[in-house]
Amino acid sequence: MKDKAVYIVSTEETYHYGQVVYEEGNSGDWIYVILSGLVEVSKSVGGQKYIIEILQAGDVFGVIEYIGRMKRTTTVRAIGLTTIGLIDREFLDREYNQLSGPLRGVFETMARRSRKILDMFSGSILRSEPRSQKILPLFFSDGQTSYRAHTVDVSTNGLFIVTEHQLEPGQEILVKLSLPGVSSPLQINCKVVWNSKGEAEQPAKLPGMGVTFNKISKKDYNTLRNFFSIKQADN
Repeated sequence: MKDKAVYIVSTEETYHYGQVVYEEGNSGDWIYVILSGLVEVSKSVGGQKYIIEILQAGDVFGVIEYIGRMKRTTTVRAIGLTTIGLIDREFLDREYNQLSGPLRGVFETMARRSRKILDMFSGSILRSEPRSQKILPLFFSDGQTSYRAHTVDVSTNGLFIVTEHQLEPGQEILVKLSLPGVSSPLQINCKVVWNSKGEAEQPAKLPGMGVTFNKISKKDYNTLRNFFSIKQADN
C-alpha cells in the first residue's frame, strides 16, 4: 500500500460493503486515496449500472472532477471493509494554484477530455443492446465463515473471486453466485487453485483467488451455461 503521508490525508473514513463514497452527479470537491480495501467505480447508462473498474489500496480517485471543477461523473462504492483518506483540500488548492496558468490549462483540458470519453462510452452503450454485468456478486464459505465478494472472471469451469480473505490452494469452499435475472444464487462446490495479492507479476492484478468447480447441480450448470449463451447473443 502506498504511504498515505505522501498525500497529506486530512480525514480517514471507513466504509462497509456496498456503502457509497459518492454518487454520480454529486459535487466534485475532494480527491480520495484508498488506504485499504477495494472500491467499485460504476456509471449509470439508461438506468442500468455498468462497472468501469475496480480500484485497490494506493489508488487515487476523484481527480477528474476536482481539476475540471465538475460534477461527479461516476459512482464509487466500497467492496468489503474499506478505509479511504480524503486528501487535504488546503494542500491541494495551494499546490494546484502554484502551477503556471498554461500547465493548469493542460490538466483542465485532460479532465474535460476524460469526461468526453465517459460520455462517448455512455452513448455507445445506449446505441447497443443491454449487456449482462461483467462483475457478479457472490458469497463464499470455508465451512466456518461466510464472506461477501465479487467475481470479475467466470466461466463454466471456474471463476476468479476478488477478495482479501484468501485461502490456501487445495482448500474447498462453497460459492453462492448471483446472476442477473436469476432469483436464487447458484450453489457451487469449488477448490482453490491459486491466489493473488494483487501484485503486477501475479496472475491477477486484483487480490483474490482462482477456483475451479468441483461439484455443481445439473440445474445450476444449465443456468450458468444459458447465462453465457445470452451474453454471447448480446455481444
